[in-house]
This record gives sequence, C-alpha cells and structure tokens, in this order.
Amino acid sequence: MNFAGRRARQAVRISRNESPPMRQQFNDAMKEAMKAGDKARLSTIRLIIAAFKDRDIVARGEGKGEASDEELMQTLQKMVKQRADSISQFEAAGRQDLVDKESAEKAVIESFLPQQMSAEETRAAIAAVIAETGAAGMKDMGKVMGALKAKFAGTMDFSKANGVVKELLTAG
Repeated sequence: MNFAGRRARQAVRISRNESPPMRQQFNDAMKEAMKAGDKARLSTIRLIIAAFKDRDIVARGEGKGEASDEELMQTLQKMVKQRADSISQFEAAGRQDLVDKESAEKAVIESFLPQQMSAEETRAAIAAVIAETGAAGMKDMGKVMGALKAKFAGTMDFSKANGVVKELLTAG
C-alpha cells in the first residue's frame, strides 16, 4: 500500500468526521498535556490511547470495526480496577513510590469517567430496580443485576452493588 493511498483514505475519514468523540477527547487531552508540560498526565493518556488501540485490534480480530464508546468506557473502568489492585499490592509490599505513581495514573483515568454514584444513590437505585422488576428473592438476582447494568452502566460500581442487591433481596 502506498503512502498517497493511505493519505487519501485519511482525508476521506476526516472529511466525513468519522472519528468517535471519545477518541477525540483523548487526543485533545494529550495535546493539552504536551503543551502544559505535564509529563505524568501525558504518560497516562498515552497508556489509555494504547489500551484503546489494543481493544480495536481485538475487535478487528473478531470481525468488528473500531471499539464503541461503551467498550472504551469499559476499558477505562478496567484500567481503574487494575490500578486499584496494584495500589493495594504495592502498599502491602511497602513500595510508596509505586503507590504514588499508580494513584496518580488512577486519578487521571478517573477524570475521564462519569461521576460514580454515592452509596446512598446506589442503594436507592437498587431498591427502585427491585421494585420495578418485582424481584422477590435471590433467584431474581440476575434479573436485577441485568437491569442495573442496562440503566447505570458507567455510573455504578457493580462489585459494590452486588452486595447491596444480595442484602436487599434477602431482607425483603
């Protein structure tokens, strides 16, 4: 494939404005971090963009196109979870330097995620979904979790929600 052909396809893509808004947000953030000289933020944003490209490669292998914004959001959530796990392991090993690095990366990644629901909001949302679905016991937990994931993807921590759902279903 020649260089001119590649440039022509890029020009067509740009003229159609096919670049997903979320990806553009990260490219813009990377440029801002470069201009500001914020090396830590720049490094983390580059890690995020690399993770997105890895996700695209996997999607292409499965016969899909680029990863959707929802899939990219899941990638960000996975990255936050990885950082949290690393932080706890580094704290146990007494490596404060690595704890600080991972904490900084986690903060940058979280800045791109939607605001998470508080514990009270989560409990209220779960109670509302239990009432909507008519869940009566633990056998309905899958139905409740599915409805929660459909309604609150990206804004609710489902690992914490799982315990609250169990609590409310066994109490009610």
